[in-house]
Amino acid sequence: MVTYVFLLLLSFGLVGCTDNSGVEQRVTGPESVVAGELPKAGQKVTFVELGSVNCIPCRQMQPVMHAVEQKYRTQLKVVFYDIWKPDQRHYADTYGIRIIPTQVFLDSLGKEFYRHEGFLSEELIDMLLKKQGLVPVAGKN
Repeated sequence: MVTYVFLLLLSFGLVGCTDNSGVEQRVTGPESVVAGELPKAGQKVTFVELGSVNCIPCRQMQPVMHAVEQKYRTQLKVVFYDIWKPDQRHYADTYGIRIIPTQVFLDSLGKEFYRHEGFLSEELIDMLLKKQGLVPVAGKN
């Protein structure tokens, strides 16, 4: 029962992480980029994930980020910042992060149109992106 309640809270984004580890791990998946970079042709949305590779809900977001990146290809740019790393910590202030993971979605002009704290499922991201006019690549929906 306790496991079920924890998973339920996690799915609603009510469980976050705090920095309690000095262990650094290599991030796989989306590469970090400099904030403010101009979008490429056809790119409609930038999905910024702020978290840490040492945070369990953040780790659970890695395959979700990879899946949506593959599904929407050039229409979507996925960016991951590990805000527990000294050189990326400033992004927590830049984006006003309270807990991790936090997802920030920016339009093609770099204006934030949606923000979520905690784990965010691929299905909910799909609904959000489709509302913004993104279309999954054939065979990826």
